[in-house]
Amino acid sequence: MAEAVASEHDEERLLLPEAASGGGGGDRSWRLNFDRFKITPERAPKKQPGGLHDCCLGLLGPEDNVAEYYQQQVEMLEGFNEMDALTERGFIPGMSKEEQENLARNETFAIRISNVANMVLFAAKVYASIRSGSLAIIASTLDSLLDLLSGFILWFTAFSMQTPNPYQYPIGKKRMQPLGILVFASVMATLGLQIILESLQQLLSDEAEFSLTKEQEQWLVGIMLSVTLVKFLLVLYCRTFTNEIVKAFAQDHFFDVITNVIGLIAALLANYVVTWMDPVGAIILALYTIRTWSMTVLENVNSLVGKSAAPEYLQKLTYLCWNHHKAVRHIDTVRAYTFGSHYFVEVDIVLPADMPLQLAHDIGESLQEKLELLPEIERAFVHLDYEYSHKPEHAQAHS
Repeated sequence: MAEAVASEHDEERLLLPEAASGGGGGDRSWRLNFDRFKITPERAPKKQPGGLHDCCLGLLGPEDNVAEYYQQQVEMLEGFNEMDALTERGFIPGMSKEEQENLARNETFAIRISNVANMVLFAAKVYASIRSGSLAIIASTLDSLLDLLSGFILWFTAFSMQTPNPYQYPIGKKRMQPLGILVFASVMATLGLQIILESLQQLLSDEAEFSLTKEQEQWLVGIMLSVTLVKFLLVLYCRTFTNEIVKAFAQDHFFDVITNVIGLIAALLANYVVTWMDPVGAIILALYTIRTWSMTVLENVNSLVGKSAAPEYLQKLTYLCWNHHKAVRHIDTVRAYTFGSHYFVEVDIVLPADMPLQLAHDIGESLQEKLELLPEIERAFVHLDYEYSHKPEHAQAHS
């Protein structure tokens, strides 16, 4: 009798993944396999260059729709191949530790040089504002001031996330980053409204006049063009990184390029054509700033309220869960929702009702560890069940 029980447990243990790799070199006929559907390079869809109607109106022709559909299929298969690599090797092929350390140093350098550039260029634009008295240049200078504030906020949130406190913040501080961006965007909107009110007051005033001497004009053009050139170079440099904070700096620099150009054009038009072009330029800059950061607010609000991941990403997670272990009978639930800049994942899998607790625990724990190896996932929770006909867990939370 004891031998029969031991034999049954040994048979169950053979189902466990070897070294949590998802099945080792045994029978794999139970696994989903898309090898037959791989697209060779010569048959891969080639993206056609968009015409004028595509870039201006965002319209797609029939050929574009077909190409987009096949491109989605290619990306889906690539995602499944990535999950297969994670199952087979226990990790996603990527950069070595040395390459990651070099990348981290380069990202830190990009953040520091952006902060230093913002301080120097802000001082230059303050001088240009004083010399010219242009509302448009003042609006552009306020935007640079807000760049300094945003740099401090992003640095502070990055520092906070790198100093975990498991007792006061048991699930981490990943929401610090979107929260800091929301605070910064609120300040941007407030100052933008103040600039609009001041510009409207100047437009309605009959005594408003604007004129620059040749010396003032030379200083203004020289400073604004120099600032714009430096900001454009920083845009190109920061966009080479995938780090969210560095990308936020790239966005700030890009906004500065646009506001500097608009501010300079408005000041020169006010000086040579009509005076009211200066407050109009300031209003345009303020509206552009408010609109841009309103979109940023919406994006970060979604990351705070727990928006679901894209269906394509949920497909990858479902594929990974099903191919994790032969004993998985059903997949009841797969959820992934934003938690700051990363995802929380909840998975409900169904195992045999007579499986020993130790074996079921090992299957669930190895799946959790595998999910948390994905770079987009902050934490994963795996729930084990023996049937799937009951109502979903936490149903009261979705009523």
